[in-house]
Amino acid sequence: MLIVSDITKDYPIRDGMLPVLRKCSFQLETAQSLSIVGPSGSGKSTLLGILGTLEPPTSGSIRLGDVDVTTLAERQLPEFRRRRIGFVFQEHHLLPQCGALENVLVPFLAEGRISKERRERGMMLLERVGLKDRSDHRPAELSGGERQRVAIARALVYEPTLLLADEPTGNLDRSTATSITELLLELSAASILVLVTHDPNLAAKTTRQGRIDDGRLVEK
Repeated sequence: MLIVSDITKDYPIRDGMLPVLRKCSFQLETAQSLSIVGPSGSGKSTLLGILGTLEPPTSGSIRLGDVDVTTLAERQLPEFRRRRIGFVFQEHHLLPQCGALENVLVPFLAEGRISKERRERGMMLLERVGLKDRSDHRPAELSGGERQRVAIARALVYEPTLLLADEPTGNLDRSTATSITELLLELSAASILVLVTHDPNLAAKTTRQGRIDDGRLVEK
């Protein structure tokens, strides 16, 4: 379970502090998904970054399974993030010099040699996203939708507990966005999914929907 309790985030400005998030709280279980909408600058991506341990909250706590994430030391965060959290961004952030399979396997590189079993998992995920026959194609040889499919496979290669998606269909046409949305929801069934989007069609497909309003997360 993901338990988010009273997360606040303030940023220092010249005249004091700028509140961005105000006591945001929610709980999600495996196979549940939450979409978060709101205008630009409302704090959606900030909340996602905090959930992903990319920045600390000003106050509040996050528990993922048996771990109180907000008490982890700075040196513990990279390993926790790599093993427990998957990220899908609007920009795919693939390595241009690497093929699709190599990009999927990037999270394993910190451990050195990639085992046969992990290569097989990478190929299985490429097959799930419909790109098994393009495993050696570099990002420049793939369409925008195909690059995002590789990014989804990469995010899932470690079988994360929590999957975070920040505008995953923002750069795609309507038809491609629909297929990517369906794929993301299908493949995240064994994880907890939290996504940020401006797309009401994408938001409507998650099991729960929320909106950032004046720094607070309000669920519909």
